[in-house]
Amino acid sequence: MTTPTNDHFDLGGDLRVKRMGFGAMRLPVSTLGGPANDRDTALRVLRRAVELGADHIDTAAFYYHQSGLAANELIRTALSPYPDGLVIATKVGPSRGPDDLHPTGQLPASGLRAEVERNLRELGRDSLDLVYLRVGNVQEPDDEPIGERFEVLAGLREEGLIRHLGVSHITAAQLAEARGIAPVAAVQNRFDITQPADTGMLEICERDGIGYAPYFPLGGFGIPDDDRVKAVAARHGATVPQMLLAGLLALSPVMLAIPGTGSPAHLEENMAAAALRLTAEDLAALRG
Repeated sequence: MTTPTNDHFDLGGDLRVKRMGFGAMRLPVSTLGGPANDRDTALRVLRRAVELGADHIDTAAFYYHQSGLAANELIRTALSPYPDGLVIATKVGPSRGPDDLHPTGQLPASGLRAEVERNLRELGRDSLDLVYLRVGNVQEPDDEPIGERFEVLAGLREEGLIRHLGVSHITAAQLAEARGIAPVAAVQNRFDITQPADTGMLEICERDGIGYAPYFPLGGFGIPDDDRVKAVAARHGATVPQMLLAGLLALSPVMLAIPGTGSPAHLEENMAAAALRLTAEDLAALRG
């Protein structure tokens, strides 16, 4: 018996996407502080991702290399005019200076409109399919109020600049605060098969039909060295990264995988993971 698998999810109830998507964070640069990736290769990866069925691309205006190579510009160059059904999600909230390797602060509520408009401009869109309010930086999420900032995005949704709203790097209390202001279509928190600390949030999303698109689905800072994952991967003739992704998709019907890469070979490997079907025994083994 295989675990029940729905290959699609309806974001916000009306944006149907395949549950295996693509994350753009590693398009400009593969490692923090490393050299910029090859532009032509990055464009080829994006086009191939769509050819392989990815119709949900996750990006942000702060995904760029100091050289100027930027995820949003690559997406527009590679894919515009955008094919019907392609959903592009982006994030706003973090602030990053031109010389910063990564975001180091948070934009105030007054700065969010400009950041949304920047994404619209860079992507060449009249409206954005899904915009996450990304809260905090690298520290663990806390319960700081997010209402003032989320209200700005809710207003932009009312204006028609945003179709659906999401929240990222948040707690259950912050999710509840946001939902008291406007509907939340998706959550993006840290989660992978070997680090399931956010299971409580995943259960809320599953109960209420909210998409859950974990960042760092492959561990984030190197592929986890986990004997459970290795054993199940070996049974399926799969790689460890493929099993990490397949395990996520098998875990919940609201799970949306958005692995990122600047490598054509890794892209092919990641996208193939969507075809793996795990048994209940496999999933129990991954859960430990």
